[in-house]
Amino acid sequence: MSPELIDRLREAGYKITPPRLAVLEVIQREGEHLNPNEILAQAQAIHPQTGRATVYRTLELLTNLGIVRPIYVGDSGPTYIRAEGGHHHLVCSQCGRILDFEQCVADSMERELEARFGFRIKSHLLEFYGLCADCCGEETTGAS
Repeated sequence: MSPELIDRLREAGYKITPPRLAVLEVIQREGEHLNPNEILAQAQAIHPQTGRATVYRTLELLTNLGIVRPIYVGDSGPTYIRAEGGHHHLVCSQCGRILDFEQCVADSMERELEARFGFRIKSHLLEFYGLCADCCGEETTGAS
């Protein structure tokens, strides 16, 4: 568990409870693209008394503190990712699959925007929407 995250919660005036720690541990361990139900199930494996309301309240708290951010892809509701750094996704518009990729062309754009506007960029989210390989195959076979 990151002592920095715990310190941020304490500095913001929040108690460090076992269920809250379980949610933090899941987010730190798993990191990317977790929906609240997945976070709940994994947090309950760590601390069985973790409730659904605690997960939602903790996610809201972590979002407000800039530790995580929700992303909305398709109709399935939010998934949560860490807020710091860059996040790059290919999102299938048909099945909702999310693929991460590391190559980032936004770094030079970040530097230019910072210089032009005097804005300190801490993170970014880059998403491309289209069809994944599986859905492209379905589209091709379904078109005959």
